[in-house]
Amino acid sequence: MPRTRSAVPSPDPSAPSERAGTPVGPVRLGPDAHAALRPASASVRTGFWHARREANARTSIPQGPDLLESAGNLHNLRLAAGTAAGEFQGAYPFVDTDVYKWLEAAAWQLSQEQAKDLGAHVDRIIALVAGAQQPDGYLNTWFQLVKGGERYQDLRWGHELYCAGHLIQAAVAHHRATGRGELLDVARRFADNIDSVFGPPGSGRPIDGVDGHPEVETALVELYRETGERRYLDLAGYFVDRYGHGLLGGEAYCQDRVPLREATDVEGHAVRQLYLLAAATDLATETGDAELRAAAERLWQAMTTTKTHLTGGLGAHHEEEDFGDPFELPNERAYCETCAAIASVQWSWRMALLTGEARYGDLIERTLYNGFLAGVSLDGERWLYVNPLQVRDGHTDTGGDQSARRTRWFKCACCPPNVMRLLASLEHYLSSSDGQGLQIHQYVTGRYAAELDGAPVALAAETDYPWHGVISLTVEQTPADRPWTLSLRVPQWCREYRVRCGTEVYDQTDAPVTDGWLRLERSWAPGDQIVLELGLEPRLTAADPRVDAVRGCVAVERGPLVYCLEQVDHPDGGLDDIVLDTTRPLAVKHRPDLLGGVTTVVAAGRRREIPETGWWPYRSSASVPDAPEGGEPVELTAIPYYAWANRQDGSMRVWLPTS
Repeated sequence: MPRTRSAVPSPDPSAPSERAGTPVGPVRLGPDAHAALRPASASVRTGFWHARREANARTSIPQGPDLLESAGNLHNLRLAAGTAAGEFQGAYPFVDTDVYKWLEAAAWQLSQEQAKDLGAHVDRIIALVAGAQQPDGYLNTWFQLVKGGERYQDLRWGHELYCAGHLIQAAVAHHRATGRGELLDVARRFADNIDSVFGPPGSGRPIDGVDGHPEVETALVELYRETGERRYLDLAGYFVDRYGHGLLGGEAYCQDRVPLREATDVEGHAVRQLYLLAAATDLATETGDAELRAAAERLWQAMTTTKTHLTGGLGAHHEEEDFGDPFELPNERAYCETCAAIASVQWSWRMALLTGEARYGDLIERTLYNGFLAGVSLDGERWLYVNPLQVRDGHTDTGGDQSARRTRWFKCACCPPNVMRLLASLEHYLSSSDGQGLQIHQYVTGRYAAELDGAPVALAAETDYPWHGVISLTVEQTPADRPWTLSLRVPQWCREYRVRCGTEVYDQTDAPVTDGWLRLERSWAPGDQIVLELGLEPRLTAADPRVDAVRGCVAVERGPLVYCLEQVDHPDGGLDDIVLDTTRPLAVKHRPDLLGGVTTVVAAGRRREIPETGWWPYRSSASVPDAPEGGEPVELTAIPYYAWANRQDGSMRVWLPTS
């Protein structure tokens, strides 16, 4: 694919990055994008996600510079710049990415508030990054300091392009948030260096290769969107299409076994697979490539139907952080890396924009409230790299990154700053527009806004979701005498809903959902009120019978939340011998005193009477007794899964045996 400079002039790096009426979040579609929807503006003012974002803004992001200092990331930049002496610090060649992801998170935070100390830290660290860059644009402290300047010779493990991708995303975020171009200039120089080196045979460029960890591809698409330079989009397309051609040894681990366009299943390292698919979706959106779109839809379907945990978590294996076989969804050995949950949200959002389908918002919601949010403690200070669905009684934790106990930081600290950047930019994943109306994908207390052919539309929202299912919307701005469509996503889990527009009330019979959307078309007026009521009765969920790990078990859910049992709530014994009584109703109890205020689900259960088996824990089929019916009755208290591991160490489980 030829790559030449576009005739479209690039913007002045010092000018604010904004097209009229175009939100400036992590994904900003090009003017000719082949997308059903475009991101709209939203704000979160109070409520559930406001509390989580406040912990991120007041604790997680501010502690970043000190943690990056103590881990040596900033020291390495000084070494590369020649302003400090010493040895490279860190065990991995990709430690620069922790700095870049933190910078992206801080930039999105600065777009919402002008925090003096945060701005000063951002400026200081950008100066460190710029000082470490080499004259020709190359930048990677590991290869500059440890490998003697050797470049692009270890694409399988070196992660140079992966690091470049996160630098580009940080730079785009900083430019969009502040209008300043210092970091964008650094990123463009690095991108230009890459563009001068990589290309297919016959291109005149010396290296035909891809990075072992996809990431630069989707960043390059966003750099194209930011600058108008078509060559960045073409470079992204080259990289995406060269996976699967044996350039990395033909391994599924790094998406090199089969070309993406031909793939029928997600495989290999979960985060790498999802970053590559996000880039393919970006490319399909910008170019109209029908084959790439079909591949993305096919692989998303395969992932969600056979390889996604109830929490939205992804990844079955600890050893290679990868997907397992179809329906291989373990509990205590579930990997479900926090970064994989983030990558899933990023990819599904792009799929929602490309296709306009509500099902992608369903997975985003499930992942945000469960598989993602469990990765950070309620106080914003401690983290989980992996997110198991069960911790057994007497579990011996060996510590390290794959611990089932929250920790302050990691040897491979990819997850914490990744969480920070998603929470800081969360407002950009909530709503969209299509020229004919406004779509609300996720429900928060705040404000949704868009422009419909230049006319502003805005709604104020109030809700106590996910604890209560009532979402109240008030029209604040609307075109006069022009009908438009308000589309509300009705979640896949919702059994009953009702909507009120003024004095008119509709239920699922009167206002049916089409493809996940409840569409309300009319001429609106300021002050019009819409109230959506989603039924939040607790429910028991069973898995596909092919999921061997949870056969004979059910999970408790309520609304978008997956629930779990924790040992701390059942002090008279462990959880391994608990049986849920499915004949007894589930009760709901809101606990403002517990875990920052949560709604618990109370259920009836018992502790199984387990017969002694002697020295051998197995019995032949002839002597297997019927399932024991007796046992001590016990009241079970289930808490939202995202809130586990915030009080004390102990056992935990999501899936509960029924016999």
